[in-house]
Amino acid sequence: MSTTPRPAWIALGSNLGDRDRTLAFAVQCLATEPDIDDVVCSPVYETEPVGPDGQGPYLNAVLSLETPLEAPALLQRMREIEQRAGRDRQAEERWGARVLDLDLLFYGPAGSTRIEEPSLRVPHPGVADRGFVLAPLAQLAPGLVHPVLGRTVAELLASLTPHGHPLPDGVRAWERCLRIAP
Repeated sequence: MSTTPRPAWIALGSNLGDRDRTLAFAVQCLATEPDIDDVVCSPVYETEPVGPDGQGPYLNAVLSLETPLEAPALLQRMREIEQRAGRDRQAEERWGARVLDLDLLFYGPAGSTRIEEPSLRVPHPGVADRGFVLAPLAQLAPGLVHPVLGRTVAELLASLTPHGHPLPDGVRAWERCLRIAP
């Protein structure tokens, strides 16, 4: 493990149970990990689900943080937090409803690290097409450049946003704050 902290950006989503409490739980868990510092949470957005019919809307946010952990070790911590929140990856339907979903979006200096492994792809392969990720990410890092596409987060978000609208279809600002315990 390197001791040099590197930035990372993580997407959070929940559409089962007490969604805001679940997101707050994930933020609290990550913020109290011994090898994770400087956690900043974006505003929360409520979004229409992508996947099978009958799902409720998601709450989505993005975190930025600093960590000396290598990307696979950070991903392992994220999976442990999902499991603690009640997620069972083996039992769930692909694109189905989720108690908690944590995705590693970008990693390393200026989000420039590229990883192609069977269990980890960075940048996250769907980030450029997901308004529910780009809207909160643009609140934290609008100038972050996608290392494969060469476009900023703000440019990617604008490409998904109907002319004259601040957000993509199906994405709306959530008017409450997460209830994070001290």
